Parts: sequence; structure tokens; C-alpha cells
Amino acid sequence: MPRYRLTLEYDGTPFAGWQRQENGPSVQAVLEVAGERLSGQRAPVAAAGRTDSGVHALGMEAHIDLDRAMPADTVRDALNFHLRPHPVAVLEASLAEEGFHARFSCIRRHYRYRFVERRAPLSLDRDRVWRRPFILDVEAMNAAALLLKGKHDFTTFRSANCQADSPVKTLEDIAVTRVGGEVHLTCHARSFLHNQVRSFAGTLERVGAGKWSAEDVASALAAADRTACGPVAPACGLYFVKADY
Repeated sequence: MPRYRLTLEYDGTPFAGWQRQENGPSVQAVLEVAGERLSGQRAPVAAAGRTDSGVHALGMEAHIDLDRAMPADTVRDALNFHLRPHPVAVLEASLAEEGFHARFSCIRRHYRYRFVERRAPLSLDRDRVWRRPFILDVEAMNAAALLLKGKHDFTTFRSANCQADSPVKTLEDIAVTRVGGEVHLTCHARSFLHNQVRSFAGTLERVGAGKWSAEDVASALAAADRTACGPVAPACGLYFVKADY
């Protein structure tokens, strides 16, 4: 059974998340249905990350197992045909190397969180960014974010529903920068806890608003207590950017 590596782009707004589930449509489910329509057989799919409801992807890596070999361009184009009208696109497809697994072979994952500063409601970027009706202090946010870099017990920034074996993770890099008319939080690590980046974003937004200091963030991290976390930022601003192998 040949395995194909896929690079996906999707709008997470109408989905209950990446993973197939009973309470709503998922990206995994619509992709597996498209694969089954292409091959006529069950077509299992796995991805580098399991994004939550409303979270988007610019370059999610996945794999799909098909019952027979076919040109990679045919796989890409046929999957895109069968994915319609869902807001999911296969950007690239290639025959996977022996032993490749989209989730377990991944060595690094990259996320971006987008804030926009404007009083007016959103029209074009609705469900794409977190609108804040004031100017964020980006320098203060970045200084506080750097306190989170490295290996820590991230219990404070972990969902109560997180199923990871340990709250200890190594955050390889984190930064808050101004990009045009937006503010971006970027995070890079081998793996993340459930809601970790959105918890970072909500906490750092409090710093940008002048409600928290860098010392408050350090204390929250050291507390290893979920109740010490700032508000969890909405899913609409979060993007899975890419995966490294």
C-alpha cells in the first residue's frame, strides 16, 4: 500500500478540529473521504499536528495510504477535486520514503498566532485573527515571551484536557514581532501541549495591554498551576505553519 506525503492548507473555521470525532466535521475525516473516493478503498490519514476547532493551517504535513500507486500530481489534483467544497487544499503531494510517518517522523513544529490592532470590527479577516481594540506593547510582549523559552514544566499553559504524559517541554524559540499592521507570536518546538500556544498568546496579550508584567509571566510559569495562566486566546488567530523532518 503506497504512502503519499501531503502538504495541506486549510481554514479551520467550519471544523471541530483536525482529528476525526463524533461532535462535528474534521479535516482528517474529509480528507479520508476524499482518499476513499479516489482509490475506492479505505484511505487512512495522519498529520504532523492535531489542531483544535477553528485553528488554521498554512502548511500542515500529512500522509495518506492508498490502495495503489499513481502519479503524485494525480493524487494532489484528485484529492483536491474530491475535497470540494470543503476549505481544504492539498498544496503538494509526493511518494513518501520508506518508514515516513507524518506525526512520528516530525522533529519540529512551527506555529504562528496573529493579532490585529483596530477599533473597527473585522470583515475580510473575520475568523482569521484576534482583534484587539488598542495598540499592543510589542517590546514588552517579546521580553516576557523570552522567559518561556527553553525546557520548563508548562503546566500553567496546558489545557486541563491535555493527554500528554508530561507537562515538561522544550520551547526552542519564541518571538513577538510587528509585521505590517499585525502583531505575530511565533513558536517553534518538537512538540506542544494542548492549548499551549493559545495560552501563551492570551497571557502575552495581557502584557501587551499593560495589565501584566514580565515578572507576572515568570511567576505564572513557576507556579506550574493552570489557574495562574492568563486567558486562553481564541482559536481563530492560530496557524500551524510548517513541520520539519
